Amino acid sequence: MGQIIDGKAVSAKVKEEIRLETEKLKEQGVEIGLAVVIVGDDPASQVYVRNKEKACETVGFNSFKYALPAETTEEELLDLVKKLNDDDRVDGILVQLPLPKHLDDKVIINNIRPDKDVDAFHPVNVGKIMIGDYSFLPCTPAGVMELIKSTGTDIAGKECVVVGRSNIVGKPQAMLLLHNNGTVTICHSKTKNLKEVCQRADILVAAVGRPKMITAEYIKEGAVVIDVGMDRDENGKLCGDVDFEDCKDKASFITPVPGGVGPMTIAMLMRNTLTAGKAHHGIEQL
Repeated sequence: MGQIIDGKAVSAKVKEEIRLETEKLKEQGVEIGLAVVIVGDDPASQVYVRNKEKACETVGFNSFKYALPAETTEEELLDLVKKLNDDDRVDGILVQLPLPKHLDDKVIINNIRPDKDVDAFHPVNVGKIMIGDYSFLPCTPAGVMELIKSTGTDIAGKECVVVGRSNIVGKPQAMLLLHNNGTVTICHSKTKNLKEVCQRADILVAAVGRPKMITAEYIKEGAVVIDVGMDRDENGKLCGDVDFEDCKDKASFITPVPGGVGPMTIAMLMRNTLTAGKAHHGIEQL
């Protein structure tokens, strides 16, 4: 059986490193602050925001939560973003997506200062990731890289296949694997012979949003399999894009859902916020 990659354990280790660094900063009189903005009452978004607040508490950041009603106008939201851009207590700004339909995600993200954009969604940060000269990494792909690293796998020269081409995961994930000298293929709904392409992968990252789509037939013997999916199966139970039970004996390492990539996303958000805070206060290394 493949070894299960414990995202909770890796995430706890990352957060503990951040907590220790935050303590040292506090001794120098520097406090790190993250502002989280949520518009409306989407239940999943509420859970994510609560988890982010808890993580801030764990690592010792100041957390500023702005819960706005669903009918908030674009002008009102942009006004808040501008205030947070100018607020010295705030090192990182996160606007929880998705926003209500009458608000344009792109307009809001483009108005967050790139040096406070700890989600790394601003076009400036996206461009920096493309050329490999980045300050922040998008949280989920960065978490995936941390999980691969935890297995001791050297990415250089490996065949890496990313199933999914979203701006949030698929595309940046491919770039990060490429920056680590992997040979990368991005697959999507129009890819021909998808199964055969996946079978070549030494490292397979599934981020397609289709429950249990990746079965053992897609997996090369001994591959590292990372499941970014957060889906529901036919019984309404949480599952990933990978059929875990079917694939676990064929993979050398595999992430479960839940407990794999999920915890890493928030840990990486904390790391980005720490990076932003240090840059904001002109601190290189401690």
